[in-house]
Amino acid sequence: MQKRGIPRADGPRQRLPRQERYRQLIETAWRIVREAGSDALTLGSLAEQAAVAKPVVYDHFATRNGLLAALYEEFDTQQHALIDAALQASEPNLDSRASVIAGSYVDCVLAQGRELPGVRAALAGAPELEVLKRESETVFLDKCRELLAPFAPGKGITPAGLRAMQGAADALSYAAAVGDITPTQAKQELRDTIEAMVMRQRTGTPS
Repeated sequence: MQKRGIPRADGPRQRLPRQERYRQLIETAWRIVREAGSDALTLGSLAEQAAVAKPVVYDHFATRNGLLAALYEEFDTQQHALIDAALQASEPNLDSRASVIAGSYVDCVLAQGRELPGVRAALAGAPELEVLKRESETVFLDKCRELLAPFAPGKGITPAGLRAMQGAADALSYAAAVGDITPTQAKQELRDTIEAMVMRQRTGTPS
């Protein structure tokens, strides 16, 4: 039976090259999460909504956890790509670096919309996925530390400061995704938060 609120893909099943099929499945999975929440995302529901046989989905992801990991890794890859691209056009000063981090983070979350928090919540429900999430966060925060460290010589950027920055980034990005604030407001506030955090590190004021 088709689940209410998740329109099934129309048309006959088509043979696609493996990479094209993977993209179709990933995009369909994001749509399911967006329209019905992460609890509705299973390998069976994905096969139904993508109009493919279940073995096709299992061949790509094997388990639901594997599917969730693929979704989160896609977000992670996109986030790093946006930061790296923005860095090429940025100036080597604090305002520019903070703007790169803020703009890239908000833009990446907005690209996934409201579905990203659901995927993150689902990751927290399985130990191996929580490890993936934490490892991804560590890589991101290490990149931010490297970008911001030149502007806080001596003490450097502390883990507490970086965690506070990420908390603000998540809250502001989600607020923009649900329409509580504008993307511009989210980016500006996050940029100001990052700059203030670095200035506290520079002066030795506790974060």
